[in-house]
Amino acid sequence: MTDNQSKAPQVDYAEQNAYFPSPYSLSQFTSSVSDLKDAEYLNKYHGKAKILVIAADERYLTTDNGKLFSTGNHPVETLLPMYHLHAAGFDFDIATSSGRMTKFEYWAMPNEDEKVIPFFEQYREKFLNPLALSEVVEQLSEHDYAAVFIPGGHGALIGLPDDPNVAKILRWAVDKDKFILSICHGPAAFLSLRDGDNPLKGYSICAFPDSADKQTPDIGYMPGGLTWFFGEQLTNMGLTLVNNDITGKVYADRKVITGDSPFAANELGKVAANTLLEFFNKG
Repeated sequence: MTDNQSKAPQVDYAEQNAYFPSPYSLSQFTSSVSDLKDAEYLNKYHGKAKILVIAADERYLTTDNGKLFSTGNHPVETLLPMYHLHAAGFDFDIATSSGRMTKFEYWAMPNEDEKVIPFFEQYREKFLNPLALSEVVEQLSEHDYAAVFIPGGHGALIGLPDDPNVAKILRWAVDKDKFILSICHGPAAFLSLRDGDNPLKGYSICAFPDSADKQTPDIGYMPGGLTWFFGEQLTNMGLTLVNNDITGKVYADRKVITGDSPFAANELGKVAANTLLEFFNKG
């Protein structure tokens, strides 16, 4: 983990003109083990309400120079919050826009983590065979979801911001007083509310800042720059971003709980699990 490592993006030979992050980027922002901790909950949830995970189903993000970034959902941002919520007694439905398999940034998987990897294996089949969001929308009245969780990773920038089914689910969640959980680039999915009523107008969230995204090509995290920035567009929609840097911050505004980056994944999981348990056990 030194400055001598290459900052050139690594070629992804599975697709023409596609790239993984540079060795330097990986050394700075990924680890073979996660910071998972404090995931013990005595007063567990015993009801039937699940948590709906809206996952990414696209692998390649086109950058401003035409090169493709090999992305998906960030595994730490996905699995650590889920681990906490599962430990608190909640189960999951996993869905993607198309119903095709979830795409992960496997280059960020904490492959030596003795808790996270077995947990991932437990839900692998659901990630490989998710529901389609259209199915979820058709059956919303039949499901008693406790929360909607939108993980991060640059894969959340592809499709979800323009998916009318994401908008329908978010409007349903706010209308039915459900929790909405998201992290890093996941709040880009809130842009699906641009057309029509925006029930999240006036909410404050934290997310991966645009300023950091503008710097990632310099260290080869991405092979080029983004063609648009979701934080700027969320602000234009009437949301307030409470962070302009990456500190592992978690922020709750009413029933919307958000985190800024992979460094916030463990804390987001803890806050979400404790908040949901307090809500469901208060009676």
